[in-house]
Amino acid sequence: MQVSTKAVKELRERTGAGVMNCKKALIEAQGNMEEAAEVLNRHGLATAHKKADRTADQGIIEAYVHQGGKVAAMVEVNCETDFVARTDEFKELAHDLALQIAAMSPQFISAEEIPPETDTDPQTACLLLQPFIKDPDKTIQDIITKTIAKVGENIKVRRFTRFELGY
Repeated sequence: MQVSTKAVKELRERTGAGVMNCKKALIEAQGNMEEAAEVLNRHGLATAHKKADRTADQGIIEAYVHQGGKVAAMVEVNCETDFVARTDEFKELAHDLALQIAAMSPQFISAEEIPPETDTDPQTACLLLQPFIKDPDKTIQDIITKTIAKVGENIKVRRFTRFELGY
């Protein structure tokens, strides 16, 4: 099956995936754009799972101070290389995570950190399980997985803190 350059470009703009990956997904989906996006999503998840055991000891610390200076958040986001830490995709992810922390006030990074005797809703208390404030149809873990697929490296949220004036 022949795939048009226009279709590859459109899929690439929608998903952020590489040109060859978009072309392969369109061929596999027989030109169906929605199905091709789903194929890329499945491959992105597979890529993220493959990279999960790799050491992520580079990265950045991102700070966000909300307008008015009454709420702030800092987050350490790690990746495998300093090259990826300097990319726009990685910086945008770190900024979005700091914004999410300031807005939603999570207590833990993942559900594994919740003490067993605690009666806490994991979706509210865990950063990775929260709906993304810019797109509630996706979780923070989905956003991180998408970035892993784009940059090709493992990404971890190492730690975060949130400040609120008077608390």
